[in-house]
Amino acid sequence: MIDEKDIAFFARKSEELLTEIAKDMVGQKEVVEETVIAMIAGGNVLLEGVPGVGKTRLVRSIGKAFSLPFSRIQFTPDLMPADVTGTNVIEKDDKGQNVLKFQQGPIFSNIVLADEINRATPKTQSALLEAMQEHRVTAGGHTFTLEEPFFVLATQNPIEQDGTYPLPEAQMDRFMFKLVVGFPDMAELTEIVSMTQETMEEKANAVLTGEDLLAMRAAAKEILVMDDVMQYAMKLVTYTHPELEDSPELTKNYIRFGASPRAGQALITAGKVRALMAGRYNVSYEDINALAYPVLRHRIKPSFRAVTEKITTDMLIRRLLTEVSGKKQSDPEPVTEQPRKKGVLGFRKS
Repeated sequence: MIDEKDIAFFARKSEELLTEIAKDMVGQKEVVEETVIAMIAGGNVLLEGVPGVGKTRLVRSIGKAFSLPFSRIQFTPDLMPADVTGTNVIEKDDKGQNVLKFQQGPIFSNIVLADEINRATPKTQSALLEAMQEHRVTAGGHTFTLEEPFFVLATQNPIEQDGTYPLPEAQMDRFMFKLVVGFPDMAELTEIVSMTQETMEEKANAVLTGEDLLAMRAAAKEILVMDDVMQYAMKLVTYTHPELEDSPELTKNYIRFGASPRAGQALITAGKVRALMAGRYNVSYEDINALAYPVLRHRIKPSFRAVTEKITTDMLIRRLLTEVSGKKQSDPEPVTEQPRKKGVLGFRKS
């Protein structure tokens, strides 16, 4: 059972980790915190943003702060599955005989950066599916277990679509979070330029080992989830399905496909980590509300009506939270964007 010593260790290590990453990242506090939450919870993360906003730098900095083996795969249209998983090569044994030996690919690492993942063909993208979900790789008729902890942190550019291949739904669902990396404001941009004039290298120091991370993950599993909070989270997921009779009119009008059961798992698992980072012993409604955006934004598909009316998934999530909390409004329109406060405890209700 988790005790105060475990809570103190978790809080201290989380704070040290965020402090080290902040040495390399200006702004983007919410993105950094949610990435750390997902990694402690054992999930993969998809970072979406225009070029130059620090997606790759964030992943490299996290790799240094976690003190874990790190590999980078630059996805291109000509990348083959064997370039990711590895392949059999012919070598000479001690007797001079030719033998087949499996040469491991870059997927055999603790932290894998899949840079510009949507530039590879679906055939190559599928090479990550088994690794992301089951932490195993099947190649050459053999199955290899990946060393724990294992994460895939992928990046993609939402603007440039020439020569890209949208990720299939099965792969999107294997990302615990989808985080949107926005463009910095003028003050942050000035700080970024000044910082990179000194050095382009990451300054983060190693503060967390793989054993520490696994211990923190085990501690998070002991956090309590009250029945009311569990039902609140599950109701939010079911409300994304327009085919269900109890779904609100908002869902039936603006959502085509709802979230999978993995969304419910992600809300609870990540909610436990977020609660511990905030020094709490139980998951709260606030945790579910704050994590609903990164968990659901890539798992629900807006309807044609939502697209034509320029209603984003974040707008729909905000209104679904209102529906689930019981603060229903008579008319689901208009749906307007509301800014959210940054930070681990940051959620601004509409």
